[in-house]
Amino acid sequence: MEEKNEVKMEKIVSLCKRRGFVFQGSEIYGGLAGTFDYGPLGLAIKKNIERLWWKQFVDNRTDMYGIDASLISSAKVWEASGHTTTFNDPLVEDLVTKKRYRADHLLEDAGHSAEGLSLSELAAKLKEHKVVSPDGNPISEPKVFNLLFPVYMGAVQNEDSLAYLRGETAQGMFTNFKNILDCFSPKLPFGIAQIGRSFRNEIAPRDYIFRVRELEIMEFEYFIKEADWEGQFEYWRAQYHEWFQSLGFSNEDYKEVELDEKDRAHYSKRTMDFYFKYPFGFKEIGGIAYRTDYDLKNHMEKSGVDMRYLDPETNEKSIPHVIEPTFGLGRFVLAVIAKGYTEDEMNGEVRTYLKLPAHLAPYRACVSPLLKNRPELVAKAREVFASLKKEFGNIAWDDNGNVGKRYRRQDESGTPYCIGIDFDTLGENSNLLDMVTVRHRDTGEQERVHVSELTAYIGK
Repeated sequence: MEEKNEVKMEKIVSLCKRRGFVFQGSEIYGGLAGTFDYGPLGLAIKKNIERLWWKQFVDNRTDMYGIDASLISSAKVWEASGHTTTFNDPLVEDLVTKKRYRADHLLEDAGHSAEGLSLSELAAKLKEHKVVSPDGNPISEPKVFNLLFPVYMGAVQNEDSLAYLRGETAQGMFTNFKNILDCFSPKLPFGIAQIGRSFRNEIAPRDYIFRVRELEIMEFEYFIKEADWEGQFEYWRAQYHEWFQSLGFSNEDYKEVELDEKDRAHYSKRTMDFYFKYPFGFKEIGGIAYRTDYDLKNHMEKSGVDMRYLDPETNEKSIPHVIEPTFGLGRFVLAVIAKGYTEDEMNGEVRTYLKLPAHLAPYRACVSPLLKNRPELVAKAREVFASLKKEFGNIAWDDNGNVGKRYRRQDESGTPYCIGIDFDTLGENSNLLDMVTVRHRDTGEQERVHVSELTAYIGK
């Protein structure tokens, strides 16, 4: 089964390159590990997920405020948040090649759990099971490696000019908490939402776009009264499940994982992760954390700025507590593609297609003239294309090669409908005048639909 899943993952990676979903970062120079570039189709899926998330968790609500915080922030932000001392992974080095690896990953790859192990316990397990590097060489003792990316501002590189690329999007929402209070006077509970990039200097990025050094997160900090945290946690837990359903995932595609205290982040009193069933196994795709008042309290102490909330009813001031639902955008893109990847047999041949929900597919439909060298067919097809393009935006045009090859390209791109304009559409058969052929991606079935009904047909 593991070998079969590895083959599936290889096929997904190949399809993503071939059809313009994802490319290796800096590819023409040999690639840069842990970085990827989204091509036109991958970007389209990513934007569809972003828009759906923003609509569901921000636009459809009256208690959410969106921001877009800077990617670079003062070192003081990360000192206050605890990231300069706790944002760490265990590192080991191949004593021969000097290559570096995540110690916990090596232990897991050897078939043993690394969950909840301290650095000393991890070292003991590595020795007990005689774990070596992927090259078969002995490894060093594990040590702490901080994941923050330091940057220096200005012409002089010293301690005063040190800043960091953000390691998480959350801190921008905490440091802007008072700004939201002052500008909008929200009442508890309320949230601050953001979709943005974070940077983590991963020791050993792997599993394609799953574990990378530059990642995008969709998340919000939901500010509440301390007494309400358990009820709010369960509410957002249910909302998370609704999110999975809106992507077309079934209950078998994901599972909840409650984290023990020793596995939780330093700021969390309770954390529930959600794991998706990728080809390489169930892996974390997002989660919910109860961050208490840890962040606001620390920023208030370190900055000297009052982060307390004034209750308009009781006139009492207090530091709100926080529920944080987090969604890994790149991981959801990979999940949608992996879930949709399908192979079947059609017309005696093996066919590969992406069975994507229409609202997530890069193209909602593709329009094609039967022949590209017949002006009358092209003109009518362009007319249909322009009308649908105006309505939906994400409509493809394809007149390259024969119809069968066009279908295969669009199947691999996840396009739900292929719309063909032929001579019957122009009136050679009076009964089919202005009727186009609509071919369904999942079944290959075709039917005739009147041009005037196309918008409603493919928009359903």
